[in-house]
Amino acid sequence: QAQLVESGGGLVQAGDSLRLSCAASGRTFSNYAMGWFRQAPGKEREFVAAIRWNSGRTYYVDSVKGRFTISRDNAKNTVYLQMNSLKPEDTAVYYCAANPYSDSGSYYSRIKYDYWGQGTQVTVSS
Repeated sequence: QAQLVESGGGLVQAGDSLRLSCAASGRTFSNYAMGWFRQAPGKEREFVAAIRWNSGRTYYVDSVKGRFTISRDNAKNTVYLQMNSLKPEDTAVYYCAANPYSDSGSYYSRIKYDYWGQGTQVTVSS
């Protein structure tokens, strides 16, 4: 059974950094794109970043470009989200997800992802 498990969330101050991890198991994700989404209280779940597992090509929402970096470690079957210069508006539950489609336009839409992790809380204080 496919499983995605996030870790690395926590409480930090504005300007600090965090690295989230997403450990994938139970199936081969080599032809998938792996994405990070986030959901703040009272808001829709929004796309943050994605990476094609085989090529390593990356995609970001404008609000995190230059601050967040998505990467993957094939040997560990793990995807990372390095978050620098964190802001209070980055506070949310962060979710890892897997997208089986090759169309990069699909990476920004949560309905195109068929596996999800349980989420990890990131709180940034001002």
